[in-house]
Amino acid sequence: MEIVKNTVVSLQYKMYDSEGELLDQTEADEPMVYLHGGYDGIFPVVEEALHGKKTGDSVDVTMEPDDAFGEYDAELVRIEPRDVFPEEIEVGMMFEADDPESGDVMLFTITEIEDGKVVVDGNHPLAGKRIRFAATIDEVRPASAEELEHGHVHGEHGHHH
Repeated sequence: MEIVKNTVVSLQYKMYDSEGELLDQTEADEPMVYLHGGYDGIFPVVEEALHGKKTGDSVDVTMEPDDAFGEYDAELVRIEPRDVFPEEIEVGMMFEADDPESGDVMLFTITEIEDGKVVVDGNHPLAGKRIRFAATIDEVRPASAEELEHGHVHGEHGHHH
């Protein structure tokens, strides 16, 4: 079966930075599974490359920052007073906070704790980086009516209600 709109795609992938360092990969027994056809389950550029492929086919896509995790935005780095944080914090911890400008909930990472101040960064850790996404398709199947109604995959390796 070909990958077309409203099919469920199961694949194994490896993701690399521009220096060829492995950033992420699927485990053999835990493939990535997504609903194909513009449901935001995978990077749009990768979805486009997968369209029309079949089980066993491979794709290798290099994405610029705008196609992957976005450009690095220095305005998303903030310095906050230490006393607005819980007692037990350390560099690398992540937390959600409301963005006062947009009202959206954002994910921030603590990058520095020093002199009564905490530096937090709202950029994705891979923002500003060129990413290579190499994948092999394990399986393609028609999506169920329920999956189409909900806009995501159900069952093994998918969403559970």
